[in-house]
Parts: sequence; structure tokens; C-alpha cells
Amino acid sequence: MLRVAHLAAGYGESQVLFDVTFGVAAGEVVTLLGRNGMGKTTTVRAVMGLLRPWSGELRFGGVSLAGLPPYRIARLGLGLVPEGRQVFPTLTVEENLVATARPGPWTLARVLALFPRLAERRRNLGARLSGGEQQMLAIGRALMTNPRLLILDEATEGLAPLVRTEIWSVIAALKAEGLSILLIDKNLAAVLRLADRHVILEKGRTVWTGSSAALAAAPEVRDTYLHL
Repeated sequence: MLRVAHLAAGYGESQVLFDVTFGVAAGEVVTLLGRNGMGKTTTVRAVMGLLRPWSGELRFGGVSLAGLPPYRIARLGLGLVPEGRQVFPTLTVEENLVATARPGPWTLARVLALFPRLAERRRNLGARLSGGEQQMLAIGRALMTNPRLLILDEATEGLAPLVRTEIWSVIAALKAEGLSILLIDKNLAAVLRLADRHVILEKGRTVWTGSSAALAAAPEVRDTYLHL
């Protein structure tokens, strides 16, 4: 579904990505792992058209993403839950959800059923929500675009343990429905349980790819690249 091959990109004259290669198949959950500053978010920005790649190949469903603006990429079926949530602070929960909605199985009622806390706060402004509620809102907003691939950048960073548990349960439910997911998170135990494959980045390069079983059985890989 998503193919990233030999991706290079950066900011200004500073190169961040040198050779990033991975793919996400239909119905698959794939993680991007690595220490801070290794290029994970930059990769996501390049995939979503928020950063123009210097070289390499980006394809989604066989369509080249090269040069497409973010709104065109989103219309192809990529939904982003960005790092830092980035909800609209002056819109209500309901307005945040319907602002970018597209037709499909994910409706306002279905998202509110998935996140009952959002249903309770549907008239609250985005700025008045807790961090966990904002993350639920960011996920719900992405689902309202009815994506074929959901990208979550730092899915549970900075959240309380109970909220993290709820988010992981939601991601597991989305996987069970067959939604393709590209996931960035530091909780290795959680992603080992959930993901089908893992891609490790080191200084802007793909240095390891494998299954959860393979990563669990490779302490040298975790020690070298993840510092866990």
C-alpha cells in the first residue's frame, strides 16, 4: 500500500534523511522506531507532503506522491495524527471532527462511540481538553477523513497510564478491523504486542527491519539502536 524507497530529505541545507526504505501492506501495522532525532517525524512529513523529498520514491496504492500537496495526499487515503496533536484550539470537539470529514464508514456518531469521553465533551473547545482528550480528538479527526492508512506520530507520548491503555486498545481495535497503520511510539512492549513489523531508523537510514518476534529475540539490536 505504502512504499518508501531510498528517501532522502532535509531542512534548508541540513540533510536529515539519507536512505529510508520500508513499506506498509494492506491491513498491516508497521512501526518506525529509533532514538530521538533519527528521522522518524521527518519521514512522516515527507510522506504527507509537508516536506519535499530531495530524492527517492514515495508511492501510495501505486500512485506517486512526488510533488503532491498535503491535501491531495490526504484525499488518496492517508490520515495523520501528528506529533503534538495539533487540534484546532478555538473549535469545539464536534467542529474539530467534522472540519475535515470525508464520506465513509467513519462518521461523527461512530467516532464518539469509540471515544465516549469526546462525546461527553463534544461542545468543549479543543484548548479546554486534557492532553489525553486532545490525542483522542486527533485520532478521531484523522478517522473522520476515512483513511486507508492511518499514521500516528508519537501515539501515546506524555499521556497518563490509563489514557495510554485506552489509546492502545483503540489502535488494536482498528487493526482488528483491517486498517493499515504506520505507528511511531517509544513504548516498545506495547508495539511488540501490536505491530506486524518494525523499521528502525538510525541517523536518517533504515538499519533494521523485522517482525516482533525477531526484534524481541535481538537484544543487540535494541541495545544498539533503541537504547532500551
